[in-house]
Amino acid sequence: MQPVKKTSRSRTRTRRAHHALRPVNYSVCQQCGDSKLPHAACGNCGYYNKKISIDIDTEAAS
Repeated sequence: MQPVKKTSRSRTRTRRAHHALRPVNYSVCQQCGDSKLPHAACGNCGYYNKKISIDIDTEAAS
């Protein structure tokens, strides 16, 4: 089924006003000071919180 009337530019842009991308919020790792996503393990050192940490292999890619 086709639309009965053409949607105006104003109506289309008003509808899309909330479609903007929001910036990513980074936090600082408490152990190494590198930036990381909140609620995620650090990609540099593997630290998550005081009780949990992940072992990361730092081997050179061959």
